[in-house]
Amino acid sequence: MGSPTADVRAKNRRFYDEHVAGLIHERFGEFESRIAVGLAGEGSDCFGFDDEISRDHDFGTGVCLWVTTEDMRLFGKELDEAYCALVEEKDRSFYTARLRERRGVMTIHDFYSNILQIDCDTDGCTMSEQQWMNLDHACLATAVNGEVYRDDAGAFSAFRNLLLGYYPESVWRRRIAEKMHEYSAALQVNYARCMTREDTVAASICKSRGLEAAMELFFLLKRVYPPYYKWTFRALQKLDTTGDFTARIRELADSPCNKEAWEGTKYHPNRQNFKDRVVSLSEDIGYDLSEQLKLSGLITRMNPYLESDVQKVLKG
Repeated sequence: MGSPTADVRAKNRRFYDEHVAGLIHERFGEFESRIAVGLAGEGSDCFGFDDEISRDHDFGTGVCLWVTTEDMRLFGKELDEAYCALVEEKDRSFYTARLRERRGVMTIHDFYSNILQIDCDTDGCTMSEQQWMNLDHACLATAVNGEVYRDDAGAFSAFRNLLLGYYPESVWRRRIAEKMHEYSAALQVNYARCMTREDTVAASICKSRGLEAAMELFFLLKRVYPPYYKWTFRALQKLDTTGDFTARIRELADSPCNKEAWEGTKYHPNRQNFKDRVVSLSEDIGYDLSEQLKLSGLITRMNPYLESDVQKVLKG
């Protein structure tokens, strides 16, 4: 039997093949080559992460139809009315208002601009360095996920390919440096300080922030956008081909702050308390990430304390 995710993807594709494609051909034949169709954007189904739990809200069969701003004025309203009528006809009236916003007819400009929260130049297919810096990883992942079934004119895919080309080199380095600093500050410095003070609440926050920084850094070094935080580890499992990094991340998440390991200790910035498994795992993950930095050509010598190489990454 197929997985729930595969079933959902197949169902959406069948809906396009058996119903939407015919509607476009029969009623909008003269514009057929100018209508891009697929399923992408917000929603776990677009990432391929949909499961039974995901189906309690904003769930249903449907597709996205992308047109230029000019074509939206020309025939977009009629296309939208026809698509909505088809959806109702196929007993999908349970669509929530939010799901209706994510599916159906929309302009290419609005699709990308709404997800990225900037005014996208989808005609010129350009983005400034500052725009790249302002973008959130998860928004970028949402903008390029899913599948494009048809795009004869190529207008939708052109901007998608710009985003898939990944960050410009200078932005990429700055984002890597930011995550290196966040990881070291949270897990390699502040966790120990908090545990020495017996502040397990703050230490738990350090661990959480370090976990997030480590995973995002792994994605950056693989030149892949990480999705929304609740799906980051799920996506990491697919990206980490050996599974070693993923295993350490999972163990770190499952490891409690070990108060007993810190009893009677004094804080020393250059001395690691390996009696606490969180500390040893943090060091192992630091080695993993340092190895990836070296493989990416960003550093020449491995060092698990990532903060020490931040300036090397920035200067190039």
